[in-house]
This record gives sequence, structure tokens and C-alpha cells, in this order.
Amino acid sequence: MGPSISPERLIKQAQAFTERHRRGVIASVVVALGGFGVTAFGIAPLAPDAALLPQRLITEAVTPEDVQAQADALADHSLKLDRTEITRGTDTPQSLLARLGVTDEAAARFLRNDTLARKVVGGRGGKMVQARATDSGELDRLVVRYPAENADQARTHFTRLTIERKGTGFTSHLETAPLAVQTRLGSGTIQSSLFAATDAALLPDAVAIQIADVFGAEIDFHRELRKGDTFSVVYEALTADGEVVPWNEGVGRVLAAEFVNRGRAYQAVWFNPGSKGGYYDMQGRSLRRSFLASPMEFSRVTSGFAMRLHPILNTWRQHKGVDYGAPTGTPVRTVAEGIVDLAGRQNGYGNVIQIQHGNGRATLYAHLSRIDVKKGQRVEQGQRIGAVGSTGWATGPHLHFEFKLNGAQQDPLRVARSAEQVTLDAAARARLAQVAQGLRSQLALAEARAARPSFE
Repeated sequence: MGPSISPERLIKQAQAFTERHRRGVIASVVVALGGFGVTAFGIAPLAPDAALLPQRLITEAVTPEDVQAQADALADHSLKLDRTEITRGTDTPQSLLARLGVTDEAAARFLRNDTLARKVVGGRGGKMVQARATDSGELDRLVVRYPAENADQARTHFTRLTIERKGTGFTSHLETAPLAVQTRLGSGTIQSSLFAATDAALLPDAVAIQIADVFGAEIDFHRELRKGDTFSVVYEALTADGEVVPWNEGVGRVLAAEFVNRGRAYQAVWFNPGSKGGYYDMQGRSLRRSFLASPMEFSRVTSGFAMRLHPILNTWRQHKGVDYGAPTGTPVRTVAEGIVDLAGRQNGYGNVIQIQHGNGRATLYAHLSRIDVKKGQRVEQGQRIGAVGSTGWATGPHLHFEFKLNGAQQDPLRVARSAEQVTLDAAARARLAQVAQGLRSQLALAEARAARPSFE
């Protein structure tokens, strides 16, 4: 057996080898880091062989505690069990507590009789409920979270109702707290539709609606989507005490998005230059045109600006507008600011609104179930003006939308794409570039996550 080698000498030899072959070692490490599974393999050879290091065996007698003593201690331990639920519109105190695994008639009686506690099952469902019960099934604590009761705070705050056991009874306490915002990433690939792709990517519908709204002037989501189109998105998730809220689908604003349609990439970043925030591309051009591409956030086009067989007259005619299929009551918005010059009933249009936008341009919204504006009223872009219906000559609920230039109907999507586009000044573009830098990295991370193998 040869002479023993000390650990210090081994380390010095490794250091000397590294200095002599510095470039080779670095190249080996870089190559090794290129694959996730071989990272440890690439680094391990740089350390001394563990088999050559000094070893010492230590033994110590361990006497386990008596099993019966452990069982007695466990029996003496009081368990508190937590469970969460979402309230239903048909809930009673008993049915809600039963779903929460609570058997406590005194708690049910408190929920029926206490002024604040009655709010738990009162009104609409959809409240977040977290219950803590004792090992015997009695209620120890109940926390209920739902939208802020003050309408002005509903999008930024939530109500927290706490019910706790105190001695032989219960107490109730109501407070308002701010919603927290978490940044989340998502991405997907189009197979059939945008909504199907976001569902497959476990993204809320509210995210799909915002994506369609942001890129609506650039992409016709009804006719131009192709299988294999991809998207990545960075968005805000709204949380109450760390839990994503179920109302408004728990979604705040989309902060950045990229959509690749037929090989062309479109990017958008939310940016506030100082007066009013909006979405801009990476060159500082606003994606919000003077005319929106659609009078509804997202809906199904049932008849485009083209020749069609008239559904009632049964004759081929030029359809000089766009029909959007949607349930009765779906909000309708104006595509641009202007002044209402018609709000009432008119022949086959049924309930109809017409808005003048200046320079001979006007838009018309027909078959409405309700009208929310008056003649002569000034409206802003995106403002709700009515709701989808089936009044007039309509075979079902839908919105008939027209864009007119000097009285002649035009294709609304072409108008939106050619509409005026605001561009930021140099100082604002510099600030946008700083904001966009971090969001671009997050978009790239979202895309990379989607591309990871499923076995991870």
C-alpha cells in the first residue's frame, strides 16, 4: 500500500490543475450546465475524491421513549382542523357547516341570529370561507372573505368577517382590508380558439378577454387565428390573505403580453406615461387606436361585412355591418368618443343607438335590449351604452354593429386598423423601455415554462 495523501495536498493538487487548465475547466462546466440533468456530474470532478478523505465512525446508544407514553401524549394533544369552501346561493348555516365538516348546533344558531354572522349565507354565493374545527367537530373559528361592501372599494378591497368561539359563546367582527396583488405568468398554444387555449393553460377567462382587447386592432380573433399560434402573458392575480379571490376571476390587469399570429409577433406592455395608462408596443406606439375593433369585450362574430343570405328575407344581400352573437344583457360599449345623435326604436333595428364621432364618421348599435344613454349625451371610448338583445328584425339575441363614413357603411375592422395611433415622446419612450425590460424577461420565462417537458 502506497503512502497516504493528506486532504490538504489533494486540494492543492486540484487548485494547481485548475490554474493550468483554466479554459478547459470553464468550457467543461459551461457544457455541463447546458443540460439540467448533468449539472452535478459536471461539477463533482472538481472536488477531492470523498473515498480518500479521513473517516471516523461514531456510535451512540439511543433509547426510544416508551410507546405507551407517546400514545398518551398524542391522545392529550388537541387537534384543530382547517377546511375551506365557497358559499352557494342556496346555503343555510347547517348546510355550509356540514360541508366544512363542522357539527355544532350552537354555531349554526349563531349564524342564524347574529346581525353580522347572518352575512355568511346572506346575499349571493361565492364567498370564501375558512373554518377551524376542534377534533370533536365543534367550530373554533370561521373567517369569511368577500368583495368590499363599499361599491367604491369593490375592486381594490375585500371584507373579512371573523367569527370566533369565546367561552361558551361566539363573537363576530367585520373589517375591510386591501386586496394584495401577485404577478403571475402564463402561456399557451392555439388549437381551436383563444378561450380553449387559455383554459388548457389554466388561465382565467378574464385574461383571454384582455388579450383579445389589447390586440383586437391588430388581430381578428374571429377569422385570423391559426392552429399553432402562441401567446405568453404576465398578469396580476388578486388575493385576499394569500388566497386568489373567486370574484372577478381573481384577475387584475394584464401587464404584458405577446401573441404570435401566423408567424408574426405582436407585443404589448401596460404603461402610464403620466396622464392615462394604456398598452404600447416596444417602439412606444399606443395599441389603443381612436376606434376600437369591437363594441364588445369578446364575442362570436355570426355574420361579417360581406354578402350573405338574409335570415328573415331569405335573399342574398350585402351585409353592411358585423353581427356579434352574445347572450341578452351582455354589455355593449362605444368604440370611440362622440355624441349620441339617436337613442330609441327604429324599424328593423329595434332599439338602436347612433353616435357621431366627427369628420363624417358615425357608429350604429342595433337590436339592443336596453339603452343606457340619451340623445345629445357625450360618451367616452369604451363606455357602456346599452346591452345585447333581440329587438326589431332579429332571429335571436345579438348585436348588429355598423361603421359609417359620410353615410356609407365601411368594414369596422379595417377602420380600426387604419385609425390614428398615438406615439410617445422620446422621454416617455425611455421610461417605457425600462418598464418593458423586466416584463420582457418575464414573458420569456413564461414561454420557457410552457416549453418544459411535462415530466418535470
